[in-house]
Amino acid sequence: MPLQTYGVRKYPPTSALLASSVELGWPTISVELRSHGVCETPGIVPQHVEICLVVDGNKDALVRRTGAGIYEEAMPRTGAIWLSPAGLGKEIAITAPIPQTMHLYLPTALFTRLQDDFNLPVAPAHSIHYAAGIRDEVIEHVGGSILSELTHQTTAGRMYVEAASLTLGARLLQKYCDSGVCAPTDTSVHSLDHIRLRRVLDYIAANIEGDITLADLAGIAGYSIFHFARKFALAMGVSRHRYISRMRLENAMAQLAAGNLSLTEIALNAQFSSQASFTRAFHRATGMTPGEYQRRRR
Repeated sequence: MPLQTYGVRKYPPTSALLASSVELGWPTISVELRSHGVCETPGIVPQHVEICLVVDGNKDALVRRTGAGIYEEAMPRTGAIWLSPAGLGKEIAITAPIPQTMHLYLPTALFTRLQDDFNLPVAPAHSIHYAAGIRDEVIEHVGGSILSELTHQTTAGRMYVEAASLTLGARLLQKYCDSGVCAPTDTSVHSLDHIRLRRVLDYIAANIEGDITLADLAGIAGYSIFHFARKFALAMGVSRHRYISRMRLENAMAQLAAGNLSLTEIALNAQFSSQASFTRAFHRATGMTPGEYQRRRR
């Protein structure tokens, strides 16, 4: 059966593309929403770590997969997840149509970034487990939020998706890394649970134009400053400071697009000491000056 190329993988003609992130400029993840018909695909060697999340499943179907000498068979129920490491071939057969599956492709560069940040001992993108038909509330929740941005873009969507992709990468390394070699050496350190993380992120969003201290966030999460800093970095894939900086940049981009404030006001809202320092930081992050960005958005 001939294969058709979309995004970062080839699919048979029985697979229909429903939505894609290709035009959204997401730098750390590629996403496709697809419907799959009955098919058999020859060997595929993925260049990215792939997460398949069944959005609308079929209890009468089976997905059969062979990769790295392992045969797996699982039912594509809604919420079921398949994982594939980068660089290892696989063959797939689907016995009955699956209405909607989201494919999330995490590039090896994202895992290299996490490897550098957390001093991991191996090339982590190639060390993720094969897994078929598993359930993972963290991946399902983050995947659902990315799907929402894919189908209904928001002003801060690009920044949110970048943070979400790092969260997915951190989750894979935390729980699905081969032989446990990517596990943190301090086994008492775990990422923030969803409720505490949501409280922290909501607080950041509500106070993005104010002074947000590490002590404030640690208090909201109910941890010491030291433990909160580590737990936040593990949960989000970036430090608290880097995450807040990105959110402030997204907020500034929205204000520039709205055109209701002066550049000096926007710079102060983003917690920069001057318009000049804001302009330098904005140019480093986007490749444009604030004025150029504002003109393009009009």
